[in-house]
Parts: sequence; structure tokens; C-alpha cells
Amino acid sequence: MKPFKIILSVIFSVALGLVFLYSAYTKLFPVIETFEFTFVDIGIANWYTAPVIARLLIGLEIFLGVLLILNYNLKKFTLPFTAALLLFFIIYLSVQIAVSGNNGNCGCFGEQLKMTPLQGILKNVIMIAVCALIYFLWSGWKLNFNTSFLSMVGITAAIIPFIVNPIDYTYTSNNLDEKVNYPLELNLLYEPEDTAKVEIPTIDLRKGKHVVAFLSLTCSHCRITAKKFRLIKKNNPELPVYFVLNGIKQEKFQDFIDDTKADNIPYSFCLGKTFVQLASTNLPRIYYLDNGIVVKKVDYFELSQYDIEDWVKE
Repeated sequence: MKPFKIILSVIFSVALGLVFLYSAYTKLFPVIETFEFTFVDIGIANWYTAPVIARLLIGLEIFLGVLLILNYNLKKFTLPFTAALLLFFIIYLSVQIAVSGNNGNCGCFGEQLKMTPLQGILKNVIMIAVCALIYFLWSGWKLNFNTSFLSMVGITAAIIPFIVNPIDYTYTSNNLDEKVNYPLELNLLYEPEDTAKVEIPTIDLRKGKHVVAFLSLTCSHCRITAKKFRLIKKNNPELPVYFVLNGIKQEKFQDFIDDTKADNIPYSFCLGKTFVQLASTNLPRIYYLDNGIVVKKVDYFELSQYDIEDWVKE
């Protein structure tokens, strides 16, 4: 019976470790930005420190994943540490539900496997139960606590996210043409040929300074952009941000809002050729407009609350 318990606990421990490694991988790829936004959203980081905190937490997941796969000091160190981290995630997700409801993606597996906060809590409860099962089943080898080994694994795990997905605070717009200082044909929005396809904006984008984002409801990068804009607007509600959206409102808009939670941004819909005339097909498209003149273009990597604030003050 004892060998069976050991084999079973090893299988569970390795499986748990693989879940942690998969969780770390999906947060790193294809985009880490949405995970970074989490720390800005809850107020424990700014736009500069969030990328560091995100990568360190991913490193912690890698660290625990490796220890679980190696069955390292399960009872005395690895399992209690794992359960404590999972409990922390449960508390965080519970707060998220209390504040924002059970909407959107909890981020447990990045953008690759979307789960609601409640599903994330359930997943973490199951993982804690597996930790408890391993704890009571385990009667295998006992390893001496080795500080040097833990330090080596910990440091390696911590630096991996910074190497495979390094922080870059100096983004460049490689995918945008350099043409600026031209008038955007905003009359297409205010004097539309087809009012069934173009919704007239509630504010006049032709006057004053505005940051206007042209987004598709189904574009994944557009959704990342909307999430970032939501936080920018949350941090500074006075910033003149506006969305021009493309997509079938009845079918996709609520899903877009549930995912991005960007209901704090004013918006209007624009469909068909008018949207393409204004934004092209390369989305998301973000313009800095000064009295209807395109003075700057950025992509969502470059999008910065601090830059917008400085520009508005000029």
C-alpha cells in the first residue's frame, strides 16, 4: 500500500507542478500586458513597477512548479508555500468579485484559457485540496532543507521571465506609418451617409484635444488596448479618451465590456467603409487629435497615461 501512496502522490505533485508552469507560460505568452494591468488596477503598482511585479510573480509560479515536480520537501516547505499562494489568489479574486462582479477574465491562465473570477476561485480550491491530498498521502523520501539549492532554483526562476519576455520601456511604432499633422476626416462621423452604420459621437472630436482609439469588438489586441485605456481613465478620469467601435453591437458589445470592463470610456459605433477610411484595417488605431488634426499615432505598447497627461497640458 505504501508504494501505491507514494506513486499516487508523486503523480499528483507533478501534475500540480505542471499546472503552475503552464500558468506561468500563459501569462508570459502571447501577451504579458494584461497580467501587468492587474497590479495597476488594484493599486499596488504604477505603469513602471507593474511589469517588474508581474514577472516576479510569474517567477514564483515557476519556482513552485519546479519544486512540486521534484517533490522537494513537500510536507515541510513546498506544499504549505503552494497552499498559501493559492489562498492569496482566492482572497484577491474574492475582492475582485466584490468590487467588479464575476465578469471578464481572471487571468489565471493569461489570454490562452479564459476563466471568470469565480471559476478561478474554484480552480484554486481544487488545487488546495490536491495539496492536502498529497500531504496526507506522502510518505516517501525526506530531503534535508538545502538553502543553496532553493536559492539557485529561486534566482533562476525569478530571472527567466525577464529573459524570455524582457521589459521594454522604450517602445517604438514599427507597424504605423509616420504621416502625421493631417486632418482626420471626422465629418464622416458627424455627417454620415448611412446613420444605420455610423453613430454620431456624443462629443465633438473636431474641437480640442482627444485621444481616439478605433477598435474592433472581436480583435484581441483591441481588447488589450481597451483594458489599458480603462485603467488610464480610472487613474485620471479627466483625460479626453474616446472609442470608435466596429462590430455587431447586439452580439458582441456586452462580451467586449465584460472582458475589458471599459464602460468608463465614452464611445460610438462606426461600421463598414467609413471605419476603414478613418482607421484603415490595421487595428487597434490610436490617434492624438488636436482640433481634428492627427498630431501623433501610437500602438497599445506605446500607450502611456503619463504621455497623454503631458500632451494635454502642453
